Order: sequence, then structure tokens, then C-alpha cells
Amino acid sequence: SFVSTRISYFLNLTGPNMTIDTACSSSLVAIHQACRSILNGECGIALAGGVTVMTTYDTFVVPSKVGMLSRSGKCRTFDNEADGFVPGEGVAVIVLKPLKNALKDGDNIYGVIKGSAVNCDGRTNGITAPSGIAQTALQLEVYERYNIDPEKITYIEAHGTGTKLGDPIEISALKKSFAKYTDKKHYCAIGSVKTNIGHSLAAAGVAGVIKTLLCIKNKKLVPSLNLKKENEHIDFKDSPFYVITETRDWNIDHGSSRMAAVSSFGLSGINCHMVLEEAPELQKN
Repeated sequence: SFVSTRISYFLNLTGPNMTIDTACSSSLVAIHQACRSILNGECGIALAGGVTVMTTYDTFVVPSKVGMLSRSGKCRTFDNEADGFVPGEGVAVIVLKPLKNALKDGDNIYGVIKGSAVNCDGRTNGITAPSGIAQTALQLEVYERYNIDPEKITYIEAHGTGTKLGDPIEISALKKSFAKYTDKKHYCAIGSVKTNIGHSLAAAGVAGVIKTLLCIKNKKLVPSLNLKKENEHIDFKDSPFYVITETRDWNIDHGSSRMAAVSSFGLSGINCHMVLEEAPELQKN
């Protein structure tokens, strides 16, 4: 409990403060909860993020014993040789406030959160096994509640831990949610920051958000690494998605804005999906 409250103590902040632990989805869920506090009028500005610092060998030994860690030492998201994740450390925080206030104050705005939601897998064939049904339901909840057309989403920052089973489930869930809105193929890039920095566990979600916001601000899409041969259980050709493997300009249709989605799925079954969009003043540049 003191991990987060020490910050409020140091900065003399008096709004809602909580340490959220939903395993790998913790920091994205924290951002979602911070947005809810702002929308509910509990605070006018919020700090949200995550931290993972590995101080004991247990962080490596326990997941290794159950076969979660990559024997190759690389996170091979969407690759046919995907064999697990690589643990990474991370500390990251973003500042949130209402868009109208940020524009009025002349803040440096990296992007706008269009909408987000959280759900739970419920019962699966194992408490750590992902649920494609829950992932699809979560994505559709975000798109329907916030009137978001997935055809306008041109980048997905995937959860993408790099497992032969989990990666296909994630893509299948995305295909089903996008199919409700469009039959367009190969227009949406997809990648995972885990291939660059490893799986930073509780900080993974905010790491994905920061990567995506920097891509939006710089109008560039950056590569997801370690892809040599696509997972045999994923048919990217018959999907809206393609894995981004080289840096390229993030081009969009005239009059549109850059829009992206970030997913983070907790080992405990708690999922979060969030849609980000280019800030108004960025769209003018």
C-alpha cells in the first residue's frame, strides 16, 4: 500500500491513491482507474503508471519452473519459435488531465485517451490461461461504449508475451472484434514493446502506452523485433493486421487522425483495452 501513497505524501497530494495489482495488466488498469477518478470529479489531474524492480531470484525461478520463460532469451511475439517471455524491469508514470484543461493550460499533450474498459476471463481451462472470448467482449465494449470505429485504428500495441498459444488467441480475439465493423485487410500495424525491453510485468501496460504515444507524436511506427517466421497458428493474410518489422512513416488519410489501441492481459485473468488518439493540435501539424 505504501508504494503509491509515499508519492502523495512527498508531493502533498490529497486525491484518491491506490496500489493496483492485477499482475501483468496492473499499470494499464491503473491508468483506466485514474481516468475514472477524473471523470467522477474525484481529482483534476492524476499520476498513473507501474513499477517492476526485481530484487530476488524468485522472479526468475518461479516462472521458469512452470515453463513461462523463453529459453532463447528473446521475446518472440507472433513468431513461430515463440517460447515464452523475458522478464524486464521498468518504472514509468504518465500525467493525466481533462483535454479541455490541458489545451487551456498550454500543456505538451502526447495523445488523448478515447476510451478504455476492464474485464475478467472468468472460468477457463486454467486460472492463468487466456480467454479469447473475454478479450473480444472487452474490445467490443470499448468500441461500442465510446463510439469508436476499429477501421480508424491503424496501430495495435499488443499484449504479445510471445507464447505459441497466447499470441494466436490474442489475434483471433482482435479479428472477431474488428469483423463487427470492417472486412478491410492489412491496414492496421501491430507490434509489442516486449520484444524491445522484455516483459516488465506490472509496468508492461504503461510501457506500451508510452511507446504508442511517442509513435503518435513522432508520426512513426517502430519495429517489433525477433520475427523471422509468423506463428503457424496465426493467419495474418486473412486479417486486418500486419506485424510492423521496420520503421516507417505513420501515414493516414487526409482529415483523419492517428488512432491506436493498447491491450494488457493479467496472468490472473484481468484484462484492459484502451484506445488512444492524436491530440487536436498534433492533427494540425
